Amino acid sequence: MIRKSFTSTEQAVQELPLDVHFYTETIEMSRLSSIAFFEAGELYKGKRFYWQNREKTFTLVGLGHAHVITSSLEHKRFEDVDKQWKELCYKIVNEEHELQPILFGGFSFDPINKLSSEWDMFPSAYFAVPSFQLVIRDDRVFISIHLITNEKDSQNRFDQMRTERDTLIHTAQVKELKTYAKPHISTMEERFKELYMDAVSHVTKLIHTGEAQKVVIARSLALTFTEKVSSPSAIYHVSKEQPESFVFGLELADNLFFGATPERLVKVENKRALSTCLAGSVKRGQTAIEDQQLGYDLLHDAKNREEHQYVVDMITDVFTRYCDDVKVPKYPKLMKIRDIQHLYTPVEGQLQKEQGLLNLVKDLHPTPALGGEPRGDAMAIIRMVEQMNRGYYASPVGWIDAVGNGEFAVAIRSALLNKQNAYLYAGGGIVAESDPISEYAETLVKFRPMLRTLGGKLNG
Repeated sequence: MIRKSFTSTEQAVQELPLDVHFYTETIEMSRLSSIAFFEAGELYKGKRFYWQNREKTFTLVGLGHAHVITSSLEHKRFEDVDKQWKELCYKIVNEEHELQPILFGGFSFDPINKLSSEWDMFPSAYFAVPSFQLVIRDDRVFISIHLITNEKDSQNRFDQMRTERDTLIHTAQVKELKTYAKPHISTMEERFKELYMDAVSHVTKLIHTGEAQKVVIARSLALTFTEKVSSPSAIYHVSKEQPESFVFGLELADNLFFGATPERLVKVENKRALSTCLAGSVKRGQTAIEDQQLGYDLLHDAKNREEHQYVVDMITDVFTRYCDDVKVPKYPKLMKIRDIQHLYTPVEGQLQKEQGLLNLVKDLHPTPALGGEPRGDAMAIIRMVEQMNRGYYASPVGWIDAVGNGEFAVAIRSALLNKQNAYLYAGGGIVAESDPISEYAETLVKFRPMLRTLGGKLNG
């Protein structure tokens, strides 16, 4: 039988039964609200996901689990997920080519980190094929049914799913979309604040002695609300607050990992690969003139340019190994979103025939913007000084379809929501010139998008 659920200690399923079939059916329909469809799937609470790209040209919602792919491996987890997905795709019975089945999920930041935390039930990789898949692509709306079964006669089950699909569509179309009020925060705790300040000081000393060139150190906020916060409410507010970013949400039991990240890790479309080098940041100005000056200073700041160049060099190196015709602009530009502006450099190339999206994800994660440089040394230092488990924060979250197209973002500006509790995460790149006070202030800026989404504020 195909496994429908898992525990955090289970190993990945390596092979599918020979008699399994992957049935799909897709219909195209008129405009439909993606959040209303997500909300209509309340029956599938704990088994839903949401994705919208930064350009708002692709939106994806999944309800229910037709199949779950997990891996608890510390090493080879990207290869493990890739292998399981390809095996499953061989089972597809599908005469339609307009839209492919999609696998959605994410990886943990560091599978070697075993610290007990709010992330304990998340494996090092967690992906799902939805039972009901909504895709809005370039203003066209598609809804697919996915049934993965080894039953010899599955027609009755598929007919039941058609009826259920129609009910979901009707609910999403007819019921008025809720306008959720923001949650009320009863308590807010800056977790590990003193440890964070000490870690920044310690890491700068290690960098001065040549232990690393750059190390990204993160910290966390813990929120408690007066009432439970629902997944649709969280997705609704984050999409309203951060329209310039990738919006994502991934449920597992009572948990929702969600956020609005500006950072694409990598996208592949028809073998063309695109990545975003995003490192070096400053706050937005109170006026247009101040904002312009802050941006100018960022573009000419030696510390931030150094931080940014580490990322450009590393991503370029990975693309050179996996792609032909690699193109990298000579100088960074500014990416401005609501609370912050970043240095930004796109990198693109033509993926070599034998390579795939998850190959790139494997070697790009973590970039120096999220881990450090050199990678191995930086990760060892993070494990030593950070004293927390990042879980899926700063990790690759995204999707891949049956023909290898897909996109992963870096899950920053994110939070883990569990009923009346939420955990927010933010970090920054530590280099030789860093000091704890300014790095602490930078994390406050990075907390703001998710904190505002959840009804709070920092520094006014």
